[in-house]
Amino acid sequence: MLYRGLKVALIVPCYNEEIAIAKVIRDFRHAMPAIEIFVFDNNSNDRTSQVARSENARVIHVSLRGKGNVVRRMFSDVDADVFVMVDGDATYDASALTTMVDKLIDERLDMVVGCRKTPEESASDAYRRGHQWGNKMLTQSVVQIFGGEFSDMLSGYRVFSRRYAKSFPALSKGFEIETELTIHALELRMPYGEVITSYGVRPEGSESKLATYRDGWRILKTILRLYMCERPLAFFGICAAVMAMLSILVAIPLFVEYLEIGLVPRLPTAVLCASIMVCALLSFFCGLILDNVTRGRHEIKRLAYLGFPLASPSGDNE
Repeated sequence: MLYRGLKVALIVPCYNEEIAIAKVIRDFRHAMPAIEIFVFDNNSNDRTSQVARSENARVIHVSLRGKGNVVRRMFSDVDADVFVMVDGDATYDASALTTMVDKLIDERLDMVVGCRKTPEESASDAYRRGHQWGNKMLTQSVVQIFGGEFSDMLSGYRVFSRRYAKSFPALSKGFEIETELTIHALELRMPYGEVITSYGVRPEGSESKLATYRDGWRILKTILRLYMCERPLAFFGICAAVMAMLSILVAIPLFVEYLEIGLVPRLPTAVLCASIMVCALLSFFCGLILDNVTRGRHEIKRLAYLGFPLASPSGDNE
């Protein structure tokens, strides 16, 4: 079955979602009967796989733990024109599915993010303490560094074009995968959009797999790592500027003494200043060299992205 002449696949990463997965499958199938549903079981030790099969979903096992490892398999193993990714915890609004897919198709986008909106009275139940603040902080960090206008970078509800899914390298291992998905679109200047969707409470008896501080720290490290890899001139330029300023500050008393007595009595300090300045220069030139390397990487990724045509609603590829 096709939706507007296109094959749409729902890809659901799961780990111990026996209680919620049936509702996810039923709700999304009701929202779009033509959708093909794939559940990727990440070594669950409950009945997630059996429940998904009983709902006539295709189940694929992924042995390597971590959401990033699952996303890598999802994009490589599933063949479709449009990919809909949603967490298997039954917190996302299936009724927004057609709106998000239509927006992707009609506006010729490569990614649509379902931005979570929760009523004030139930926000404390849907989010654990500190999650909303952490999400805003991390989202704004990415916006300030890489640009863009994302308002919910960590949403697990997204729709992708085929050329996005098949050109995405998926290097992350865990929950930091959403950060990588966002920055990949920004770095290749892909067209993207957002749709406001309701975000609800997990079914009673199910538990979140997100560790607030550990996964927040991993996401922050991923942002810093991608900043260094994708913006090497800016990153190493800042390091060079900091070291150069430190070298100058430490050297000021030496210059004052030299002007007063014509000697440099603190030779170790002078050597230290010179060493820090050399490190600053090395950092700056490393940034210049890596910037050229990064441009080459971006060209290769762009060509890989353009290797997959944009599917049109009529079924003809452009």
